[in-house]
Amino acid sequence: MTTRIDITGPRGDRYDEILTDAALGFVAELHDRFSGQRHTRLADRMQRRYDFGNGRDFTFLPETAAIRDDTTWRVAGAGPGLDDRRVEITGPTDRKMAVNALNSGANVWLADQEDATSPTWANVVGGQLTLFDAVRGDLEFTSDTGRHYAVTAEQTPTIVMRPRGWHLVEKHLRYTDRAGTAMAASASLVDFGLYFFHNAHALVEGGRGPYFYLPKLEGHLEARLWNDVFAFAEQRLGLEPGTIRATVLIETIPAAFEMDEILWELRDHCAGLNAGRWDYIFSIIKNYRGRGRFYVLPDRASITMTVPFMRAYTELLVATCHKRGAHAIGGMSAFIPNRQDPAVTERALEKVSADKRREAGDGFDGTWVAHPGLIATARAEFDAVLGDRPNQLDRLRDDVHVTAAQLLDIRSAGGVVTDAGVRDNVSIAVRYIDSWLRGVGAAAIDDLMEDAATAEISRSQIWQWIHTDTVTAEGTTITRQFVEGLLAEVVGGLPRGAGDRVDDAAEVFREVALHEEFPTFLTVGAYARYLVEQPVVAPAG
Repeated sequence: MTTRIDITGPRGDRYDEILTDAALGFVAELHDRFSGQRHTRLADRMQRRYDFGNGRDFTFLPETAAIRDDTTWRVAGAGPGLDDRRVEITGPTDRKMAVNALNSGANVWLADQEDATSPTWANVVGGQLTLFDAVRGDLEFTSDTGRHYAVTAEQTPTIVMRPRGWHLVEKHLRYTDRAGTAMAASASLVDFGLYFFHNAHALVEGGRGPYFYLPKLEGHLEARLWNDVFAFAEQRLGLEPGTIRATVLIETIPAAFEMDEILWELRDHCAGLNAGRWDYIFSIIKNYRGRGRFYVLPDRASITMTVPFMRAYTELLVATCHKRGAHAIGGMSAFIPNRQDPAVTERALEKVSADKRREAGDGFDGTWVAHPGLIATARAEFDAVLGDRPNQLDRLRDDVHVTAAQLLDIRSAGGVVTDAGVRDNVSIAVRYIDSWLRGVGAAAIDDLMEDAATAEISRSQIWQWIHTDTVTAEGTTITRQFVEGLLAEVVGGLPRGAGDRVDDAAEVFREVALHEEFPTFLTVGAYARYLVEQPVVAPAG
């Protein structure tokens, strides 16, 4: 069978179970129908960034006012196994983390092929194998030390898989279009296509369904593209229309102004929206980085969910969701427990408890945690509000009236930039990038769970502070030279050993934080330069 998807990455154990001709043929069909639309949507993003960089502000779209004003329409809502989402655990799809997630007692496992996964070829295919086994109840793992991990929970969380965003490619699979032009495959279509093809029917037979978290959307036309993908995939595999359910992460500032429209485009497949807080902060910095000191944010630690512009964002999300019958899912606190330090654990639990109490009180139907040790704390806060109810969709937030000015009131964050805040950003970014280059996409750093989104905040703040001549509370002007000095201190103080990628991480940091140009995502260039393995060349003859 000719699939027009060529495998250019190495073959590993059991890869042939995922990279079958039939599965790759399905992925090729997705590319045939949707790769052109994907490129159009990405071109739209470029134009929008140019426009906003030149002074245009985000606003609610006048051309879609009728959708926002129509109070009669609703989304499909929860599918089987998604009605109660009060605690969702997030994490990468390596086998050990997956076993822990499935044994955690959470209602949902966000199986993350995106920000919590370093997209090495082994992680991409290995994650698909993990999910393949998990769906069939066959997942187990034995570590290098001989410790055996197996799924023992009687009731496992509902799996919601997060594919990579529209902007990313999978360079270990090469798609050749009908005109004979070869290009790297879309990471979104690869992740979705392989998972859906292998698992959709098994998930439905198991009483749940193929469910997805959609990342990095920047508007309703990108949501329409996903809806078209879903409709085709259901028809192609003989599933009932509307079998797929999607939850969209509202984690970009453009998407915050199009929540109703995103729900409308996905209404036949939509379960809800999620407040992706860290990427949302990154998106604000990215889009307003060149607009002067008015848009400079303080130390990352000062940008809490209680500052006014973040409150406006989350209150609008809950109100929009409940008006349309969609779940509103809260974001992830970065704090994590530390077994070796009870005081750290106590502080983490206190902060997580306060965060989840606020979300439940605001009307969210569920929330995220990044560690099994936080599930009981988060559940207690939602139990206190929900009781025996699976959600609070009946709680309409008619009191919420959020304006564009409130969403864009960046100065309302208050706070200051400090020398320590600059150093923390350098240290966190370098250590995370080192972890990511070594294939670990979710890293515990200074008792916080860091992923690509939090690293993006750290490096983009550095770039913005340099380009706005920001002066710290201590009187230090933030310059490239100052940050280079901090970078040298950080690199010099890190433990080194076989396999570390500290020097490469420092170089990536320079490229994404200290150069004149601002890369839209730090992972794009780093992936192409460091994670792509050489194409496998078939022997002659």
